[in-house]
Amino acid sequence: MISGPALVVLAAGASERLGEPKALARLRREAPGSPLELLLAAGARLGDERPLVVAGRDHARIAAAAPGTVEVLENPEWLAGRTGGVRLASERRADRDLCLAPVDVPLVPGDVFAALAEEWIRRGRPARGWLAPCTRRAGQLRHGHPVIVGRELLASLKNFPADRPLRELRALAVPLLALDVENDAVLDDLDTPGDLRRLAERLSAGR
Repeated sequence: MISGPALVVLAAGASERLGEPKALARLRREAPGSPLELLLAAGARLGDERPLVVAGRDHARIAAAAPGTVEVLENPEWLAGRTGGVRLASERRADRDLCLAPVDVPLVPGDVFAALAEEWIRRGRPARGWLAPCTRRAGQLRHGHPVIVGRELLASLKNFPADRPLRELRALAVPLLALDVENDAVLDDLDTPGDLRRLAERLSAGR
């Protein structure tokens, strides 16, 4: 059996504009209701028995809130950006393709995770590949999250400083793939209290 990508939830940001840890903010009272809970529930469609969460400043709070089936990894270089956290995840899940799901984009449904994994396997699990979902918003085709990154491409991160942007890793991908998912939740960003209210309304409405 060909294994799918490992699930990695990226939750190491400072959440300064939101004013509380994004991973633990409540989009609804009942579970799954936080970005962390929602992404772990949706990402379960990948079939990963031991998802990984990368945390930073709020590591202790996130680790306390995470279920026992999840491994929470602390990124000591979280201030430098996501690259250092992804590098740590690739070392912890060596020789695995990774599905990177940032808590900034919390409403991605399980169907999207499943479709991405299916497309990744259909494409032969390219070792240096990169696969992102894409959809149209306001008539423009845009790429979103989560993304699947191949194991050999991830190994290139050992030469990346923590503050080097991930788009530079994306530029090295062969092939660079996209999947039309027709669901603009892959673009919905959580950054401010206004975003939290908007996404909570969208979640409540089931859109």
